[in-house]
Amino acid sequence: MLILASTSARRIELISKLGIPFKTVHVNVLEVSKFTLPEAIVTDIALKKSLAVQELGEDDIIVSADTLVWFHGKALGKPANLEDAFKTLKALSGHWHEVYTGVCLRTLEWTETFYEVTRVKFRKLSDEEIRYYISSGEPLDKAGSYGIQGLGAVLVEKIDGEYTNVVGLPLPKLWERLMDRGVLQSYVFEKRST
Repeated sequence: MLILASTSARRIELISKLGIPFKTVHVNVLEVSKFTLPEAIVTDIALKKSLAVQELGEDDIIVSADTLVWFHGKALGKPANLEDAFKTLKALSGHWHEVYTGVCLRTLEWTETFYEVTRVKFRKLSDEEIRYYISSGEPLDKAGSYGIQGLGAVLVEKIDGEYTNVVGLPLPKLWERLMDRGVLQSYVFEKRST
C-alpha cells in the first residue's frame, strides 16, 4: 500500500488524483538540513520524513516530500507571523523565485530520492494587495508565504515548470518513478482491462 508520510491537505489532495489506495501517517521531524543547496535540502528532509515512519510492511511504499521556496540564494520558509509574511511577499513582488520539492520513495528493499524545481514569477503587488492576501490567513502555513492553489494564484504572473510541484508534490515525476519501480502497474493495467 502507498503510505503518504504527510497530513498536508494539499499533498493528500494531489496524491488522491493518482486514483490508487493510500493511507496517511503523521510524521514529526525537525525540518532542518546540514546541506546548503536547495535540491539537497529538500531531498534530505524528505528522506528524514520517510525514515520517521516506523511501521512498514512488505508491500508498502512510503512517499514523503518537502517543499521550499528559494529566493536570492536563500530558503523562504513558513512565515513566523503576519509581519514576516508581508516582508516575504513584498520581496517576491515583481520577481522570479524557485520552488523545490524533494520526494523520497522507500520500501523495505530500496530508497530513492528525487526533486523537481519550478520557477515562479510574481506580479508587481501593491501593499494593499499583500495586506488583503495576508488577511485571508492563507500564507501563514505556507513556505514562501503563499499557496498557488488558493487565493495566492492571483499573486502569480507566470510559472515555468510543473504546477503540482509548487503545490507540494510533483505528480508527473512521482507517477513516472512509481511506474519505473513497478508500483502502479497492477492499478493501471487492471483499470485498462475493465
